[in-house]
Amino acid sequence: MANLLTCAQVAERFGVSVATVWRWIGHKELRAIKLSRKSYRIRPEDLAEFERRHETTDSSEQISE
Repeated sequence: MANLLTCAQVAERFGVSVATVWRWIGHKELRAIKLSRKSYRIRPEDLAEFERRHETTDSSEQISE
Protein backbone atom coordinates (compact mmCIF):
# COMPACT_ATOMS: atom_id res chain seq x y z
CA MET A 1 0.00 0.00 0.00
CA ALA A 2 3.04 2.29 -0.02
CA ASN A 3 2.34 3.47 -3.59
CA LEU A 4 -1.27 4.45 -2.91
CA LEU A 5 -2.19 8.14 -2.87
CA THR A 6 -4.41 9.91 -0.37
CA CYS A 7 -7.22 12.23 -1.39
CA ALA A 8 -5.15 15.13 -0.05
CA GLN A 9 -2.26 14.19 -2.34
CA VAL A 10 -4.56 13.99 -5.36
CA ALA A 11 -6.18 17.31 -4.43
CA GLU A 12 -2.78 18.98 -4.16
CA ARG A 13 -1.69 17.56 -7.50
CA PHE A 14 -4.69 19.07 -9.29
CA GLY A 15 -5.08 22.22 -7.20
CA VAL A 16 -8.56 21.32 -5.99
CA SER A 17 -10.10 20.68 -2.58
CA VAL A 18 -10.28 17.26 -0.96
CA ALA A 19 -14.08 17.56 -1.22
CA THR A 20 -13.71 17.74 -5.00
CA VAL A 21 -11.70 14.51 -4.98
CA TRP A 22 -14.40 12.90 -2.82
CA ARG A 23 -17.00 14.07 -5.36
CA TRP A 24 -15.01 12.52 -8.24
CA ILE A 25 -14.91 9.27 -6.29
CA GLY A 26 -18.62 9.45 -5.39
CA HIS A 27 -19.58 10.11 -9.03
CA LYS A 28 -17.44 7.13 -10.12
CA GLU A 29 -15.10 9.39 -12.13
CA LEU A 30 -12.07 8.33 -10.09
CA ARG A 31 -11.60 4.79 -8.81
CA ALA A 32 -10.51 4.46 -5.20
CA ILE A 33 -10.16 1.99 -2.37
CA LYS A 34 -12.46 2.84 0.53
CA LEU A 35 -10.86 2.37 3.95
CA SER A 36 -13.49 4.09 6.10
CA ARG A 37 -16.34 6.60 5.80
CA LYS A 38 -14.24 9.32 4.16
CA SER A 39 -10.85 7.69 3.92
CA TYR A 40 -9.82 6.52 0.47
CA ARG A 41 -6.62 5.56 -1.31
CA ILE A 42 -6.04 5.92 -5.03
CA ARG A 43 -3.81 3.64 -7.10
CA PRO A 44 -1.39 5.49 -9.40
CA GLU A 45 -2.75 3.58 -12.40
CA ASP A 46 -6.32 4.66 -11.56
CA LEU A 47 -5.17 8.26 -11.36
CA ALA A 48 -3.39 7.90 -14.72
CA GLU A 49 -6.62 6.54 -16.27
CA PHE A 50 -8.58 9.47 -14.77
CA GLU A 51 -6.08 11.88 -16.35
CA ARG A 52 -6.32 10.16 -19.75
CA ARG A 53 -10.12 10.34 -19.72
CA HIS A 54 -10.04 14.05 -18.90
CA GLU A 55 -7.52 15.16 -21.52
CA THR A 56 -8.94 17.85 -23.76
CA THR A 57 -6.80 16.98 -26.79
CA ASP A 58 -5.37 13.82 -28.21
CA SER A 59 -1.68 13.73 -27.32
CA SER A 60 -0.91 12.75 -30.94
CA GLU A 61 -2.47 16.00 -32.23
CA GLN A 62 -0.27 19.00 -32.77
CA ILE A 63 -1.58 22.34 -31.58
CA SER A 64 -1.02 25.08 -34.15
CA GLU A 65 -0.77 28.72 -33.27
